[in-house]
Amino acid sequence: MFDPASVSLSGLQHSVYVRFSLLALSSIFFLVDPFAALPTFLAVTDGVDKARRKVMARKASLTAWVVLSAFAVAGQYIFKMFGITLPAFELAGGVILLLIGLDMLQAKRSATQEASGETEDATSKDDAGIVPLGIPMLAGPGSITAVMVLVGQVEDHPWRMVAILVAIFITAAICYLVLGNSDKVSNALGETGVRILVRIMGLLLVALAMQYFVNGMVDLNVIAKPAD
Repeated sequence: MFDPASVSLSGLQHSVYVRFSLLALSSIFFLVDPFAALPTFLAVTDGVDKARRKVMARKASLTAWVVLSAFAVAGQYIFKMFGITLPAFELAGGVILLLIGLDMLQAKRSATQEASGETEDATSKDDAGIVPLGIPMLAGPGSITAVMVLVGQVEDHPWRMVAILVAIFITAAICYLVLGNSDKVSNALGETGVRILVRIMGLLLVALAMQYFVNGMVDLNVIAKPAD
């Protein structure tokens, strides 16, 4: 027999799944931001043939995938080991995301993602695909923080961990496609296009940082939970 209540509950659960999955993907992707890493990647691979460039893009993407997945899997243990609460990480993460987002609004890489002189040093390294391209330019403090905050929301919902790991995989795959075809992407977007894209992502990242602040305040019972 048709049960409207069960249909309504199923629809609500589906909405929750989709919402969290989109939150996980957008949070991680905006912070990894392969488009903002394009200029650095092109500088590091200057004079390198196409095959070698793809190898470096693969190394960088795999490094980001391994690092972020490791923090996702170990996240809950890290919380317990150091006695860190989710609200504390949400507030700290909000600060980091805000700083990165403000830099992105100016169309520049944050110092938390790329330290001064790293690009120049990387051009002389054989393992530049791992350091600094993989860490910290793709898998940096911001993206690691985002993963940790998301892991803190897993609790008794194993499907959320699956959503986080899938989001990390998709982000790493996009990184490989963007960086592996960096010359084509750069020519298609142009310098102005890249700057506009980075600024848009920066705006969304600032909004995400504010949401982290709100979530932290709600979890600490400082403010009431906003109505959906």
